[in-house]
Amino acid sequence: MEIDLDPNLEAFREEVATFLDAAPTGAIREAGLKTTSVFAPFDEVMAWQKILHRQGWAALDWPVEHGGTGWSIAQRYIFAEEHSKRNLPPLLPNALKMVGPLLIDLGTEEQKRKYLPGILAGEDYWAQGYSEPNAGSDLASLSCSAVADGDDYIINGSKIWTTLAHRANRMFMLVRTDRTAKKQEGITFLLLDRVDYSGMSIRSIIGLDGFPEQCEVFFDNARVPQSGRVGAENDGWSVAKHLLKHERGGSAHSSTARRYIELIREAACTSQSPFGGALTHDPVFQRDIGALEAEIESYQHFEKLAISGHAIGGDPAFPSMSKVMSSELTQRVSVMMRRVAGLEALSLQLDALLVGAKIEPFGTCLDLVSMPYYLNSRATTIYAGTNEVQRDLIARTLVGH
Repeated sequence: MEIDLDPNLEAFREEVATFLDAAPTGAIREAGLKTTSVFAPFDEVMAWQKILHRQGWAALDWPVEHGGTGWSIAQRYIFAEEHSKRNLPPLLPNALKMVGPLLIDLGTEEQKRKYLPGILAGEDYWAQGYSEPNAGSDLASLSCSAVADGDDYIINGSKIWTTLAHRANRMFMLVRTDRTAKKQEGITFLLLDRVDYSGMSIRSIIGLDGFPEQCEVFFDNARVPQSGRVGAENDGWSVAKHLLKHERGGSAHSSTARRYIELIREAACTSQSPFGGALTHDPVFQRDIGALEAEIESYQHFEKLAISGHAIGGDPAFPSMSKVMSSELTQRVSVMMRRVAGLEALSLQLDALLVGAKIEPFGTCLDLVSMPYYLNSRATTIYAGTNEVQRDLIARTLVGH
């Protein structure tokens, strides 16, 4: 089945390409080349969001009345393709892709007025306070408590794997407000105006890649206003499930995979095969890179089905299918990157990965990014709901339970 985008969109593609060729600064382009996880270098990507906001292109899928583009799904896909082709840093998802759309759907008018402009303009970054030491994939087991006290909640407990909490100025989180109810029914969804409330502390975690991306967050009788609650008290599980449909969404993952395939092929031209000659001519390499490219082509077909109006795009299982396919494809690409880079990529070149460091890396660009990308991609099948959980959701959807 051939799926081609509307040829009338070529003028739109040209407009996007012209802007993306001219607008990013050198630092922003460097940040894109040095992005080795879902989260690009913080300062540069927030600067890029501000530039896109001035163009009116920061929130591709928000409604126009809230500052979105009003673009069709196909237009958003084209933008994502052109953005990825230029190795530009992906915008951070927590605010634009998660809490922002959630507030548009479920927030009060006051919450929308208060929070949406700062999210859109790149003035606020929101950390996600979900996982706890004993509540990861089984998120409903969370124990971080919030006890009502007048117009406030008193929070006690901790969160973990809270991405970029040390750079955030706001947080959305799940807390337990009723220990007597069934575990899904005693949870409340809260917005925190600040991350420096008295009794609240943040500690960075150095990841396998050597950078402090994840954090622990501790609450010791931290007093926060109840006005930050989204939805009713004890109905936070429903709110969280609504947010997850945004977290698991995405577009043009195949374009990102293709970008890394280009790096792999470039490196293979100068790398030696263990059997002699250039790796690019090695029949085993040709077989394996061909199989990987076929998988990327298959996933791109899946993406285009979704944006072409095919029924699969509206299937309740689609977000889970997309998450499983894209995360496992990411891991397979990372394995091929490591395999081609070889021993030269084993050492983490932390200083060379810093934007603006002006430190020449050892070896090629692939040598610089392949190891941290490989390490960070191990988590893709875990976050946003493990792939085991996603497969269970797919099965339940298919059998109607």
